Amino acid sequence: MTTTAPDTDPSAAEATDRAREFSVWPATAAEGPDGRVLLAGVPLADIADAHGTPVYVLDEAEVRDRCRTYRAAFPAAEADVHYAAKAFLCRGLVRLLDEEGLGLDVCSAGELELAVTAGFPPERILLHGNAKSPADLDTALRLGVGRIVIDGPAEIARLAAAVGPRGHQKVMLRVTPGVGAGGHAKIRTGTDGQKFGLSLRDGHAQHAAARVLAQPGLELTGLHCHLGSQITEVKPYLTALRRLVGLMARLRDAHGAVLPELDLGGGHGIAHRPGEPVLDPTTLARRLRTALAEDCAAAGLPVPRLVVEPGRAVIGPAGIALYRVLAVKTTPERTFVAVDGGMSDNPRPALYGVRYAPRLAGRRSTAPAVRTTVAGRHCEAGDLLAEDVALPADTRPGDLLAVPVSGAYQLSMASSYNLVGRPPVVAVRDGAARLLVRRETLEDLRARDVGL
Repeated sequence: MTTTAPDTDPSAAEATDRAREFSVWPATAAEGPDGRVLLAGVPLADIADAHGTPVYVLDEAEVRDRCRTYRAAFPAAEADVHYAAKAFLCRGLVRLLDEEGLGLDVCSAGELELAVTAGFPPERILLHGNAKSPADLDTALRLGVGRIVIDGPAEIARLAAAVGPRGHQKVMLRVTPGVGAGGHAKIRTGTDGQKFGLSLRDGHAQHAAARVLAQPGLELTGLHCHLGSQITEVKPYLTALRRLVGLMARLRDAHGAVLPELDLGGGHGIAHRPGEPVLDPTTLARRLRTALAEDCAAAGLPVPRLVVEPGRAVIGPAGIALYRVLAVKTTPERTFVAVDGGMSDNPRPALYGVRYAPRLAGRRSTAPAVRTTVAGRHCEAGDLLAEDVALPADTRPGDLLAVPVSGAYQLSMASSYNLVGRPPVVAVRDGAARLLVRRETLEDLRARDVGL
């Protein structure tokens, strides 16, 4: 019997490729017949024209949907979800998070003040930090922050003195559980021998807990750990959970203290490019609940309230970065497409090798794709936003490039290197756009320079 290959429908194949490409974009993303990309019904080219480039676009519906996914996975009756403000924070986002019922995890007086002055309830805020300044602690106590996460032994005495004999502050203790997890060595924070937390292995965590329990002004409500970032497997969290429950049992046996909270931090991995693995919060929650119930039953402990701290997993996929192409340069080794941003607004590729999937957003091209390096404008050879990516061969100055999955740890880590102002943030929802954070201007930069 003779068989023939089925007819291939080019339009169907093209649609499949486009669906795969948009799999890491917000659900509202769409491509118009002219090739222009829309987000929440708003053409990205219109935002670039109105606000200039670089510009960050935040899909509000995507943020809310991700908040609700976490709230459904970790219901309020048994768990708290605290958004990690270090990923990105502004007043508009603070209000959105409050409306969606999340708490906040902050790391400085600046993040804390912004949140509280925007109306966020301070009792739903945790303050972290391996080296909290006196201003950080004073601000936390003045504003009535819900929890302060103690990171080292010196902080116990400092905080107890600041609270005073008649004061009261709920605290948690950050434990280093000896679990290595995360997408890069620079973002793994759960291993021994690094700056965060108190080691479980050498007994420092247990000793510090005993010291906290001896302070009348400090109420130890639970243990905390953070394993790293871009973790895509559940197993490291289960290992950390088991070790922390073991410490809770030892504290119960030695001091009679039964701690009601267990914070497993965040670091939940997301896909920056199609096909990359992700950590599903629903699966994570189910397996954590099962393991926590089993481990606590074995130790004779009541089940504590879980706390998780997603940041990137909430805001990362909701953000798009837009750049204008300034120059195209072809060398024997590769083609460079240089844009009007770079490591000043996104240092992550230079810091720990993050890879993105940029695309044309302002027009359709029928030119063949070529392997391209998207370079930034700054005076560093390492200022490369995306290496070895497919862009049309006719990419030219003036084109608009969009980089998806740009909501986290880009603008929050931005600088004014080369005295280039930081970009604005524009939110989109239901066909409308509104400015959340304005562009940092040359006037802003000059105003800080007071010496002459």
